[in-house]
This record gives sequence, C-alpha cells and structure tokens, in this order.
Amino acid sequence: MPATAEPCVFVIFGGTGDLATRKLLPALYELHAQGVTASGCIVLGVARDPGMDDVRFRALAREALGDGHDPDAVARWAESSLHYQPVGEAKREDYESLCARIEALEREHELPGNRVFYLALPPRAFDDAVRCLGAVGLTRSAGWTRVVVEKPFGRDLASARALNDLLHEHFRERQIYRIDHYLGKETVQNLLVFRFANAMFETLWNREHIESVEITVAESLGVEERAGYYDKAGALRDMVQSHLTQLLALVAMEVPVAFEADAIRAEKIKALRSIAPIRPTDVVFGQYGRGTIDGTPVPGYREEDDVPAGSATETFVAIRLEIENWRWQGVPFFLRTGKRMARRLTEIEVKFRRAPVWMFRTVCEDVFRSNSLLLTLQPDEGFSLFFDVKRPGEPFHIKRLPLHFSYAGAFGKLPEAYRTLIHDVLTGNQTLFVHADETEAAWALYTPLLERRGAEPLHEYAAGTWGPEEADHFTGETPRAAT
Repeated sequence: MPATAEPCVFVIFGGTGDLATRKLLPALYELHAQGVTASGCIVLGVARDPGMDDVRFRALAREALGDGHDPDAVARWAESSLHYQPVGEAKREDYESLCARIEALEREHELPGNRVFYLALPPRAFDDAVRCLGAVGLTRSAGWTRVVVEKPFGRDLASARALNDLLHEHFRERQIYRIDHYLGKETVQNLLVFRFANAMFETLWNREHIESVEITVAESLGVEERAGYYDKAGALRDMVQSHLTQLLALVAMEVPVAFEADAIRAEKIKALRSIAPIRPTDVVFGQYGRGTIDGTPVPGYREEDDVPAGSATETFVAIRLEIENWRWQGVPFFLRTGKRMARRLTEIEVKFRRAPVWMFRTVCEDVFRSNSLLLTLQPDEGFSLFFDVKRPGEPFHIKRLPLHFSYAGAFGKLPEAYRTLIHDVLTGNQTLFVHADETEAAWALYTPLLERRGAEPLHEYAAGTWGPEEADHFTGETPRAAT
C-alpha cells in the first residue's frame, strides 16, 4: 500500500462527539504531520449542532489536540483543512446541503472526488445516515467512495444481516470499512508475523503440541459515562462478539495464500465457521459488585449512575470454545473479559503440551508445568516464553523463567490504533477491517447465548478481582500476567 494517500474529503458524522475529538481528529493531524495526506485531505465535521461553524469546529480541534503538539502547526492545519456542516434531523434537504458543501470544497481545493464517510455515530443512527447518503447520490462520485462503520455491527444475527443488507444497497463490500480498533494495534497485527514468519512457532501451532489457548481482555474501569449504552449491550455484545473473537480468529486461522485483505479475511471466516455450537455449561456470566480498585472503594454495577437498580446485564463473560478442524480438534479455547477487574490487561496465553516423560521426579518434588507462550497486547506490549531451568545449588530444584521481549524497549512508543486504521482507509487497504461474512459468522455463534442469557445464572464478583469463582473451573488459574 502507498505511504501517501490520494487527495480526498474526509467526512466525520458525529464530528463534535467524543470519538472524533479523542481519536479521529488527533489521528488525522498525525497523518498530516507525517506527510501521509500531503496531497490534500479536507476534513468536514458533520453533526446536528446548528450553533457550530467552521471557526468553532477548528477551535474544538485545537483543544482536542491539546498538549504534545506544536500549537502553531495545529492552528495552520485547522485553518486550511477543517470545516463544519450541520445536518439537523437528517432530512433529505440537510443531506442535499451536505452534498452541495462537499462539491464546493472539492472545487475550491481542486480535489478529484475521492470521499470518506466516517460514521462515528450511535448504532441507532446508522440506518438514516446510510439511506440519506444514498438518496442524494453521495455514494457515487467521480473518484472513489469509502464508508467507515464503527462497532457494534448489529445486536444479533438478524440485525447484523439487516445492517449488511442496507450497506450493500448503497456500497460494494470493497467500499465498506467495518472498524474494530483492536485490529489497529501493532501487537495484534504482529500476531500474523509472529505466527507465519517464524517457523519455530508455526510448526508447533496445532493440536499435536498445544494443550489450550486462553484470551483475556480485562478492564479495571466500570461503565463510566456509557451506562445507557452498556446496560442494553453487556459484555457479550460489547467485547466478546467483536474484540475477543477477532483475536481468536487471528490465533486460529490457517496460513493465508498471501498477505492481502481477501486472503486473510477468508481464513478468518473459515476459522469462525469451524467453531462448534456453544453449550450452556461452557459459559459463565458475571456482574461486578462493590470492591476496591487500586486501594479506592468503588460501587457495584447496579449502584452506578444510570444503571437500573435490578439490572441483570453481565459485565463479565467466560466462554469455552471448540474449533472442529484438523488443526485444533480437541484444543479448548477460553475467552475471558470483564469490567472492574484487578487491572487493565489484554493477553493471549498459548499453553503447550507437557513433555511425555518426567524424568526428574526421582531427584526433586517441583511441580512440572507446561511451557507456555504469553502474548501481551496491552498495557506492557511484548511476549514471554516460559520454560523450566535448574536453579543453581543444592538440593536439585527446577525454576520457571521467561524469555521476554518488550515492544517499548525495542521500538519505543507504538502508534495509536486509529492512526493506523485511518491510514489504511485513506490508502484503500482493508486487511485490518472486518468483512460482512465475519460479522455474521460471529453473531451466528453468539446469538443463541443472547437468546438464553436471562435464563443463565448471573454470578457476582467483587470489583478488583479476576471475576467470579465459577469461571475458574475452565482453566483453574487467573491470567498469567496477573500473577
């Protein structure tokens, strides 16, 4: 993919919202500062606020970038590149005005008609935005047109199919960029390199050598200001169907024929479709109660602002999965995620099978454990390979130690995921984006769990712990990096 992007108009629906100010505008400025958009990228913020205009939008962007950037350079970028257009109640005439504004900006800046529409909107607003874009002809232009859709991609299988059908009415699949920011993390992308560029690991990456795989995404935060959305979603919709399932697909997929979007997505889809239906006994739901985080008392979920007092929404999920193909038959995959857990952590633990002979049992009583590979995706990005060595001296003892690699130590600060993903949108690279078939394969797997969710027990766990005890029977241990 080219390092620099073709000139375009980058339209942000929800341009004054939290996602735009925290992630999108800073990412677009970083790409400008690096010269990626040197040929021209005009940013048009779109929102309902009629009191906002170009001047106020530029001031909002300067405030969003804040410390850490040259204020004069930011001001020059904002003045030359940032604009605002209100859309009111998303009526046809609002979108006709939007269309006229985009065409005027293209004429003013001599742009070829390339357009990105980034839907940084609540899910309930997706349908209206897509239909209105199609109604006024904004899905067609003299150049290319791309639409970026933030998760969640539906609430279940039926709604995901409906959303995909609507998108396909107005866009071709190659124009649609379903964004999951986890896929923009350098450490997640490195899973492909780690597996397929290192024969020592890929030759062991199968049921003959691996005993189990555990994927953990833990958050120490509660619901914060997202209670209104979260209580209707829950951990299964919010985290498992998207982030954890994408990590699972990258770990489990077969070798693609090429490092290309279509080839990689095809193997991810095959892996997801190979997962056996999930049994009720292989799922544990939990909800956090009162507890302590970093020495500070925190309320339980039902005591949080805007959460109904009797809410049965899960804030924790643990799932055992089985992938029924030649590579993984008989190897359990464990997914674990939760809010208000002991600390923020995303890791993948690959546990290898034990050596078939334990010859040292006659000289020491140390517990012999499997070798394991720990891939830490955040916050301390890197990996560790755990193995056993003899501890010096007498009597004879074996000690478990890691070989460790740190991204920060080797490369310094890693780029933000949104900067990587927006670069890919601008250059037309769909490798790190989710295909329609991926979304439907994932929802086909989890929708039966959603349908019986209210009938399953909801186990309370104290905030600041690693989840309910009922989940420990899956693996018998907490995440390795937590210990």
